[in-house]
Amino acid sequence: MAGILYLVPTPIGNLNDISPRCAQTLAEADFIAAEDTRVSLKLLNHLEIKKSLVSYHEHNKAESGGKILARLLAGETCALVTDAGSPAISDPGEDLVRLCAENGVTVCAIPGPCALVTALSISGLPTGRFTFEGFLSVNKKSRQEHLTGLKDETRTMIFYEAPHKLLRTLCDLRDTFGGAREITLARELTKLHEQKLRTTLDGAVAYFTETPPKGEFVLVLRGAPERSEPVVTAEQALDLYENAIVPDCADGTMGRAWLTDSGTRQSTAYAVTISYQLSQYDPATGETTYADVDYTPLTDSTRTLAWLRAHGIEPLLEGDSIKYGGDADTQPAINTYETTDSSFGR
Repeated sequence: MAGILYLVPTPIGNLNDISPRCAQTLAEADFIAAEDTRVSLKLLNHLEIKKSLVSYHEHNKAESGGKILARLLAGETCALVTDAGSPAISDPGEDLVRLCAENGVTVCAIPGPCALVTALSISGLPTGRFTFEGFLSVNKKSRQEHLTGLKDETRTMIFYEAPHKLLRTLCDLRDTFGGAREITLARELTKLHEQKLRTTLDGAVAYFTETPPKGEFVLVLRGAPERSEPVVTAEQALDLYENAIVPDCADGTMGRAWLTDSGTRQSTAYAVTISYQLSQYDPATGETTYADVDYTPLTDSTRTLAWLRAHGIEPLLEGDSIKYGGDADTQPAINTYETTDSSFGR
């Protein structure tokens, strides 16, 4: 029978934060896999535990991971630890966990110290919703793509950073999110000289330009402000759409994008562009009419089908989409809309 891999969190600064359960697990495991055996040995000496240690870190995880798995499959139990905090979080331990999962080995996580949660809880920033972004890449292109992807993120963001890269990271954050964005920086958490700096990105850059950073940092950054609800009504949107001087505005995709940028709800923008395109041509009179257009049913694909048929337009089904169009001789096909979602307003 296969053994068990235990994920054992270790203190992030104060050795007294090790829990009795963590200590017991370390004492009872057949062996311990450590990020740095020298650091882990100090903790074991503090706990008066003598145990076999094997090295497992970023640079040997492929070779060492296979050896650890073999011992687990043979029935031994292993306690995985990092230098500080919870294993497998922004840590090569995630690869060992995946390896165990693929081979049917049980993984048991023990709760304990975690720098990102500790820093978030004392940041003074919103904690209801947050995203952990770990360490930013040292590759300039990957780093910029990562930050650009977070530009409109409304949740609180958490980053880890080393002291020698802190100032560069703060400058990149300032350039991406603006100097006025609030940030809390935490270092030496749970230690005697724990430091918390609540400021703005401009303030953080100024402070660490004058004060060389020391120690590992957790950066807690306020998210972007929530966008206010659009106030443009369906009737106003139709008027905007009808009278807009925008290239390709008659195209449904371009028109929806333009209306959304103008403050129209997405569902209303869909409804208006569909209604506009379906109503813009009347074969009997050759005139454009928008009389008695009910936009409400057009926020759901199923109800849209009924709406189309009620207005004498038979949709042409094509795979997972619907194509609306009139008589091919008098009116071109209108557009194609996905119907896999439950509503258009997403």
